[in-house]
Amino acid sequence: MTTVTDEELLRQLTDPDDNDVAQLDAWWRAANYLTIGQIYLRANPLLRRALTAEDIKPRLLGHWGTSPGLSLIYAHVSRLVRMTGQQAIYLAGPGHGGPALVAAGWLEGTYSEIYPRVSQDEAGMLRLFRQFSAPGGIPSHVSVTTPGSIHEGGELGYVLVHAYGAVMDNPDLLAVAVVGDGEAETAPLEGSWKGLSFINAARDGAVLPILHLNGAKISGPTVLARKERAEVHGLLHGHGYDVIEVEGEDLPGMHQRFAAALADAWSRIREVQREARAGESDGSRPRWPLIILRSPKGWTGPSEVDGIRMTGTWRSHQVPLSGVRENPEHLAILERWLRSYRPEELFDDAGTPVAAIRDLAPRGDLRMSASPHANGGLLTRDLDLPDFRDYGVDVDAPGRLRAESTRKLGELMRDIYRGNPDRFRLFCPDETNSNRLGAVFEATDRAFMERVTPDDVAIGPDGRVMEVLSEHNCHGWLEGYNLTGRHGMFATYEAFAMVSASQTIQHGKWLQEASHLPWRAKVPSLNVLLTSTAWRNDHNGFSHQGPGLIQTVLTQRGDVARVYLPPDANCLLSVADHCFRSRSYVNLIVIDKQPQLQYLTMGQAIDHCAKGAGVWEWAGTDDGTSDPDIVLACAGDVVTMETVAAAQILKERLPGMKVRVVNVVDLMSLVRHRDHPHGMSETYFTELFTDTVDVVFSFHGYPGAIHQLVHGRPDADRFRVRGFIEQGTTTTPFDMTVRNRASRYHLVMDAINNSKRLPRGATALKKWCEAQLARHEEYVVEHLEDMPEVRDWSLGDQPRHD
Repeated sequence: MTTVTDEELLRQLTDPDDNDVAQLDAWWRAANYLTIGQIYLRANPLLRRALTAEDIKPRLLGHWGTSPGLSLIYAHVSRLVRMTGQQAIYLAGPGHGGPALVAAGWLEGTYSEIYPRVSQDEAGMLRLFRQFSAPGGIPSHVSVTTPGSIHEGGELGYVLVHAYGAVMDNPDLLAVAVVGDGEAETAPLEGSWKGLSFINAARDGAVLPILHLNGAKISGPTVLARKERAEVHGLLHGHGYDVIEVEGEDLPGMHQRFAAALADAWSRIREVQREARAGESDGSRPRWPLIILRSPKGWTGPSEVDGIRMTGTWRSHQVPLSGVRENPEHLAILERWLRSYRPEELFDDAGTPVAAIRDLAPRGDLRMSASPHANGGLLTRDLDLPDFRDYGVDVDAPGRLRAESTRKLGELMRDIYRGNPDRFRLFCPDETNSNRLGAVFEATDRAFMERVTPDDVAIGPDGRVMEVLSEHNCHGWLEGYNLTGRHGMFATYEAFAMVSASQTIQHGKWLQEASHLPWRAKVPSLNVLLTSTAWRNDHNGFSHQGPGLIQTVLTQRGDVARVYLPPDANCLLSVADHCFRSRSYVNLIVIDKQPQLQYLTMGQAIDHCAKGAGVWEWAGTDDGTSDPDIVLACAGDVVTMETVAAAQILKERLPGMKVRVVNVVDLMSLVRHRDHPHGMSETYFTELFTDTVDVVFSFHGYPGAIHQLVHGRPDADRFRVRGFIEQGTTTTPFDMTVRNRASRYHLVMDAINNSKRLPRGATALKKWCEAQLARHEEYVVEHLEDMPEVRDWSLGDQPRHD
């Protein structure tokens, strides 16, 4: 492969002279010194006198073992950026290396610009040390408070998916992703090496994975570090990477070897991109470079403590010297360790990094700690959205017409693709067509850089629909895409959203903490669409029946969490438009893909979604002049149909009962306004549910969620909730509602049992419902489908909409 055009530049990158090496080493020593200071010191930051026990923090927290390797990589990438102008961000998979990345931001000056009290002098250095892993300070991970970070790493496994998502449609960006060898054992990371199969060098940026093998995790060896080198090389080569290896602990040799490896990797990346962008590539997937860095865990730390080996073992993972306040010998070791970096050469009399260290950093936004790509809200452009009203379903009367609601969303997203060719993507685990979103393929193909055959449909290197059979990849790619300023949606089967639920939680936590940092610009929201839901996964059975992600998102704070349960297509379109326009939320939308009854005109849907909940007058018998006898409430598409059907039965067979039907589309509207910004006012809650009438609430998810949401509302005990109670199998659609006691017949009986006033005929109606359930049980076994009056039910006699 030919080199980059500027051969002299490449030669300088590859073969640093003595001055370059000295500068790299000084920066690295300074970062190591600051890392140790953050873990240990609360006073005497520059060692202007001998250390005493009083200089040591009472609680020693943090992780030393991975930090020297992270700092070495950072120093060299900074040099590369300064010399080439390459836009780059740094993602630290070993998130426990937080003090190393905080130190890097301080040395580059970014940290002091954002947090002026942590100034680049002795006083600021002391604050840097005291705040680390301390009350009122910062976490020990590479957290949201760390400038330049889009990846916390506290929960291991996501560094590569975030990196690959960050470079999609981001052609000038290099994402340096450091994979810890402990992290490499996690399932998400093991599944994320395949990201290179979806990166098109002509329009995407590049990821440079650096597998940092330091031999150990928290209490023992790591698998890849103990494997034969040829096996590790073969594993990564088999994934499609061009592997470059660097190993050692000798200095300055390691600086020289790593500089050469990094220059080699960068030149290969540039050549791949040049060929692709000049139209000289044959269209096949290139071999992207990957670096394996082997260095000792806890490198440059104490080699032994109390006669026990530390450096190069799992014992250096966290705090190699844990008893320094009580043990004078350990205190002396710590002082020798700190002084081994020669801080007097690294910081001037004021405590400011010396010029050689400051000059290693690039200028302005090219500093990795200051990159706008790591504060993606600065780069975010609003989507050019078509008018969602143009995609609506014409609803002449409620509950008559059936349509696949998500198919209309697919048509909307098709045109979002067309209007936003560089900042919108759908991420879906091999289910785009299954989820009725296939209209997007009219605008673009699936992305794929591997071999394509004549039998393949809508797939190729120019595609921008991201399909891979991995929830972790899809979710993580979208996170990286969002955090660097672009928009999208993650769509998956409802039950399998729990595979990546922990990612949803972690992303929500990131957004929650970012909201408290004025310098963090708001990013496009994480939009999650769940289809193939518990109530209509009758053919797949119990394994596919689980609405747990709703419960997961409900536990997140109100400034981030949003849950929408649109009952029909027009409500879905209105909700989706809102979500695509929103910033820094986790938006969860739950609606099934199967044909379903449509209820509201577009105008009614917009008004309904804006309120979050409302009375459906046409569904009940409540005239609004006084409180009803019972309130039938619902949230979710299938349970809404069952509720409307139950109200119809009561209207026909028990006309003397006053029934109010309330539909909830924004689940968070049930919460008190003091607890969530979407919570409806006390007055509106009373308008819908009264303060005293019993409410039979039919809910898409687990019943406990509704009890949690209405806590603190007037007489919350009057809410009787029906929902998914872990009763399922391969069965008919209606039988799923029967098994979970949420069918229309169960709801009618609940209404009778909880009504404060029972008109004549209630007892007979209960018996009729029981007979219908018995008939259903016999019918489905004999006919293998639901009873016609259920299967084909609609509100055929309802008045037309005005």
